[in-house]
Amino acid sequence: MTKLIFMGTPAFSVPILEGLIENGYEILAVVTQPDRPVGRKKVITPTPVKEAAVKHGLLVLQPEKISGSPEMEKIIELGPDLIVTAAFGQFLPEKILTAPKFGAVNVHASLLPKYRGGAPVHYSIIEGEKETGVTIMEMVKKMDAGDILSQKAIPITKADDVGTMFDRLSVVGKELLLDTLPKLLANEITPIPQDESQVTFSPNITREQERIDWNKTAEQIDNQVRGMRPWPIAFTTYNEVNWKLWEVTPLEETTEAAPGTIIKRGKKELWIACGEGTVLSINTIQPSGKGKLFIQDFLNGVGKTVAESDKVG
Repeated sequence: MTKLIFMGTPAFSVPILEGLIENGYEILAVVTQPDRPVGRKKVITPTPVKEAAVKHGLLVLQPEKISGSPEMEKIIELGPDLIVTAAFGQFLPEKILTAPKFGAVNVHASLLPKYRGGAPVHYSIIEGEKETGVTIMEMVKKMDAGDILSQKAIPITKADDVGTMFDRLSVVGKELLLDTLPKLLANEITPIPQDESQVTFSPNITREQERIDWNKTAEQIDNQVRGMRPWPIAFTTYNEVNWKLWEVTPLEETTEAAPGTIIKRGKKELWIACGEGTVLSINTIQPSGKGKLFIQDFLNGVGKTVAESDKVG
């Protein structure tokens, strides 16, 4: 039986861990991020991977920083044949990468060399990509730069957002990993180096990236909204109040109004001018301090003073 250490943190990683368990791999330990405060009440909450590991009675290690930690020494002491990571959230030191007989592999949610980094799913949608996928790669000290063991692509539809893509990609990642591991362990795979000329990056989303730039086209803003849903959520500002935009629709209509101008305000409609004369309809909105509202409920309630020719930005 192949002995593994699994490293992962979010819900994306859970089906991958459970797939390994179901297929007879011996999980010596699960390494995940420490419990963190969640929500307005700051309730200390375990990671989804920890919850899954505890359910299966597995040893859980939660280093604040893995390099030089007692947990690192424990991982090496356990003597795994292979380390598998999936959205763990920390860099692994060389000492860990080289300890197992078969090294370490990562389940990365992009078609490398595109979108190395911590937010590949967000960027693939924001940038209007038609497809994304999963790469199983050898881990090296440089971020997401290891040789490719296998890949699988799936389409991104206009109905997809980060949540739906993570759900689909976690299943793809599980299936691809389970198909790849037996070949890797039997030395039947020739790793393929990444083409460095094609590398792009997807660093974690900043607060400024969440703000909508109305000079972009309606389609680009729709991509941004979907590429930040269900977290961290794109926003704009109206009269110094932040509006989070949960769902929008690019329209066929055109306008000569300046980007960011409200050009139509009805009982059930709010249209905003975007770049290149395009128009965006707001479907679901969340004003600061409020819950999500369908646009008609917003306009008939807290947004009743919103008027045509007003500006957002």
